[in-house]
Amino acid sequence: MSYARTAILMAAMTGLFLAVGYLLGGEGGLLIALLIAGAMNLFAYWNSDRMVLRMHRAREVDAAGAPGLHGIVRTLAERAGLPMPKVFLIDTPQPNAFATGRNPENAAVAATTGLLRNLSDQEVAGVMAHELAHVRNRDTLIMTLTATIAGAIGMLANFAFFFGGSRNNPMGLIGVIMLMILAPMAAALVQMAISRTREYEADRLGAEICGQPLWLAKALEKLERGARSIDNQAAERNPASAHLFIVNPLHGGRMDNLFATHPSTANRVARLRELAGLPQAAASRGPWG
Repeated sequence: MSYARTAILMAAMTGLFLAVGYLLGGEGGLLIALLIAGAMNLFAYWNSDRMVLRMHRAREVDAAGAPGLHGIVRTLAERAGLPMPKVFLIDTPQPNAFATGRNPENAAVAATTGLLRNLSDQEVAGVMAHELAHVRNRDTLIMTLTATIAGAIGMLANFAFFFGGSRNNPMGLIGVIMLMILAPMAAALVQMAISRTREYEADRLGAEICGQPLWLAKALEKLERGARSIDNQAAERNPASAHLFIVNPLHGGRMDNLFATHPSTANRVARLRELAGLPQAAASRGPWG
């Protein structure tokens, strides 16, 4: 069901983009929209992972530099049937993590130093299993493409007058102004809905990969508290990357509604507890203690 919903939302995002191009410039605007979308998606496909890692000043670590984290990721990747991704550390006290990369063969997972300091090995395993679930589901590519299309919609809307949109919009100049305001909002809403859908699915698959839903449930509760009380300066400077993180790194509302990039932590934890079989089930011992 989550894959079908994601496909519908992706189609809606694409349709919105093409509609904006047509209303702004007729058939010529539609062609320009297609060219812009193709160029931006091609650039994002090849470069988005390096850009986001550089944005957060992530440094690659190996088994010697971060043996605990590297070992956990390696074990989980084997359990998930994935190639070993590159492993990065981000020097920030806020506990958080994200995955990036265009496919499993070119994937990277990044954890903050705050995550390693504040979570147990079991909880770190739950978090990294969630990130590897994103890799296996190719969510990293999906979210990159949706973010790129949403940005392109905003760009087209800002160029409305240059495309002569009032001649193609049935409401004339007023319609163009409304389009400039509403189109980026609609694109952002669709992007956020896709992000929430993929987070729920990554929680489910991540619990399956590590074998213990409660490890991730406990981690999410700690991450939520950490994100509320500790700043992530790089994320605050680059809010467009917030949807990549396992929990919202930005201060502000975390309600499970239309305007949230992530589902509410309470809802995610409740679903994971259901997967565990009992509301208060205890995590059993495993490879990480």
